[in-house]
Amino acid sequence: MVVAGPPSAGKTSVIRQMIRHLMETEKVAYLKIDVVTAFEDQELKEEFGIPTRKVYSGDMCPDHMGIMVIQDALEWAEREGASVLIFESAGLCLRCTPYFTDSLGICILSAISGTHAPLKMAPMIALSDMCIVTKTDLISQAEKEVFRESIRRVSPDMDIVETNAIQGTGMKYLYRVMDAAPAIDSRRSIEL
Repeated sequence: MVVAGPPSAGKTSVIRQMIRHLMETEKVAYLKIDVVTAFEDQELKEEFGIPTRKVYSGDMCPDHMGIMVIQDALEWAEREGASVLIFESAGLCLRCTPYFTDSLGICILSAISGTHAPLKMAPMIALSDMCIVTKTDLISQAEKEVFRESIRRVSPDMDIVETNAIQGTGMKYLYRVMDAAPAIDSRRSIEL
């Protein structure tokens, strides 16, 4: 599963909820791609006891770096005995997308980022399988509707989940989609 979104969108809060759900039936591994510094890998390792790694992309777009390391990451997760790899991209590029055809692509957006924000992140949204909109408890119903319509302007048929990810409200649809996602065979090449 590939999780992407702009900084401070709530990616790690959503991932915590995903891990809690998945750990009921799966062994989870986590990979973070960031530009300069990241702490999520250590936090998730300490909180859940799962294998974690991070890669710094430096001057390279984190989405491009993800493409370069995905095969190794899948093989590492398999060696760790994980049945699910959650792959988090820092999501800083906004011009490209970190998703792979074989993976479930989840775009995380913050409802407080502004009603036009989805239009500025079109590739990250359009090529994902679903959008999770976080921090919905901090805006009005009218703002939620405008934000949702901005996402639909980018991708009319997008599945949208609205949540307060810290509490995990509204996540049941995401869990059903995750549970139904097909496995990736790490022994064959990943299609981009």
